[in-house]
Amino acid sequence: MVERPRKRFRVLRPVIDYVLQPTQEGELRRRVLFWIPAPLPVVGLVYFLVGGDLSAPGWTILLAGSVGVGTLVMAMVVPPTPLPEGLAPPVSARRSLHRYRQFVQFRVALALVPMVVGALAALSGGGMYPLFVALALAWPQLLLALPTFFTITRARRAMESRGTTAYLWHALSRPAKVTWPIATPLARSYRSWRVERARRLAQEKEQDIERDRAWKEAVDSERAAPTEPVVPSAEEAEAENGGLRRTRRLHALPEENADADNEPTALIPQPEHLGEEGKGSEGEDTSSRTFGAGSTVHRAASRLLEQGGALSLRVRDRRRGQANRRPPSHKP
Repeated sequence: MVERPRKRFRVLRPVIDYVLQPTQEGELRRRVLFWIPAPLPVVGLVYFLVGGDLSAPGWTILLAGSVGVGTLVMAMVVPPTPLPEGLAPPVSARRSLHRYRQFVQFRVALALVPMVVGALAALSGGGMYPLFVALALAWPQLLLALPTFFTITRARRAMESRGTTAYLWHALSRPAKVTWPIATPLARSYRSWRVERARRLAQEKEQDIERDRAWKEAVDSERAAPTEPVVPSAEEAEAENGGLRRTRRLHALPEENADADNEPTALIPQPEHLGEEGKGSEGEDTSSRTFGAGSTVHRAASRLLEQGGALSLRVRDRRRGQANRRPPSHKP
């Protein structure tokens, strides 16, 4: 029995092929189509924040409308930049594709600007009218950014304004992968995360299996190895039976004298006063009593004391006759 072909997606097949076309033109088309339903979540969020009100102040509607009109005029007037003269066909095709891609991205950015301004104006005004006006002027700009026959022909003519042939149709027909902006990088990162997670889990599982195998081998080796009984010694057996265990002999402490507390302690050496003992020790040599670095200091101090203030007299002589006495006080 011959099966009939399925007719479920026969109507949508041309649309699916148009969207998922694996060429450079299809890639640019998918970039534009991705942003067409993007304002719908913004509309829902703004509607929830403003409480469902539609009316808003006039200046907010005027602001959103003026921004939308300005971006629409720029999208219709601004053409792609022309190609320089004297380019080879491969270079011309590559540069024309690059400039047309920039031109499409520029129109998409111009379409997203009034959406953002309209959402902010609606939030500040407390109504949905500014956002509706911005969307009414922004969605046509997304349609203008689609790579259709009209837009591609117009862009090619603008690039050829200086006489250089732009092989734009040839460049757009080159094969390309079917990707979507934002969605494809996220899906790729999610798949790589799943692969890395599966690899890490498999590695941990192998480590657990190796650990369990090593543990089982250790247990089996302990069970298989014969154990020798340890015979306790006589002292240990006696201690276990309740007897006294012999301890090691301790050395006795040294005996202390009865008069140890009354023994005299060594006197702390006290420095001798040079001024008081200078008379009684005139014949003694001071160098024999002092030694080291302190002897020089003691010798200098003794000389100053013996001279009786000679240092102060020298200081007075050096003042060259100036009065060194303190002036009398004028207090009553």
